[in-house]
Amino acid sequence: MKLNVGGIDRILRITLGIVLIALAVTDTVGWWGWLGIVPLATGLIGWCPPYAMLGLSTCKTRGA
Repeated sequence: MKLNVGGIDRILRITLGIVLIALAVTDTVGWWGWLGIVPLATGLIGWCPPYAMLGLSTCKTRGA
């Protein structure tokens, strides 16, 4: 599993995930706030399945 989620992308995913989960916990939004688990997990792991399927990556390449 090669990392395909880079710096700023990871920070945004983690932030969005935490905000959505917090909104769900405080019952500010409906059940869909729990979907914040997905961006949080992909941000923490650094790998996104759709990126892999589409051949995308926001990681910087080495050696260039």
